[in-house]
Amino acid sequence: NLSVLDVGCITVTVPSMLARLLSHKRTVPYRACLTQLFFFHLLAGMDCFLLTVMAYDRFLAICRPLTYNTHMSQNVQRILVAVSWALGFTNALNHTIALTTLNFCGPNIVNNFYCDLPQLFQLSCSSTQLNELLLFVAAAFMAVAPLVLITVSYAQVAAAVLQIRSVEGRNKAFSTCGSHLTVVCLFYGTGIFNYMCLGSEE
Repeated sequence: NLSVLDVGCITVTVPSMLARLLSHKRTVPYRACLTQLFFFHLLAGMDCFLLTVMAYDRFLAICRPLTYNTHMSQNVQRILVAVSWALGFTNALNHTIALTTLNFCGPNIVNNFYCDLPQLFQLSCSSTQLNELLLFVAAAFMAVAPLVLITVSYAQVAAAVLQIRSVEGRNKAFSTCGSHLTVVCLFYGTGIFNYMCLGSEE
């Protein structure tokens, strides 16, 4: 699921960006912009929740190995993935519908390679206060809360692993978490850079 989401995020943004760069055509139709925004937020939101589910899976596997099969059965996994998709879909749909209520007038030039909310808010000639509030609430629910849960899960995993006496056992336990932690750092690092640093420059 995670690899499908990552390929999806790239597919939503990169081909249209390359097409515009190669054809020197810098315009994006309004509906194409909304479609790109919807699918990007769907896939990125789903990514946040799926990374959290994976951290919980690592926590159960290392800290509660005897009850792992009970707590992380196939049915539980399916439910967690379905809930992640539902929450990602709801978030993307809310942002897309809220964006359609805005009026755009004047030079509609997006200072970015793809359509995203902060850049589109700047183009609106109507009030974006409700949209910005929705983005703030979504960021807290879809990004900050999962990141806190991931951090708490890995803090408990680290505490449990440090109690293992053998170096080989510790290395094996940490190696199972390394790839997931790398993905979490890359995903949240680029997200924070994109929304905080670049947003503050504009």
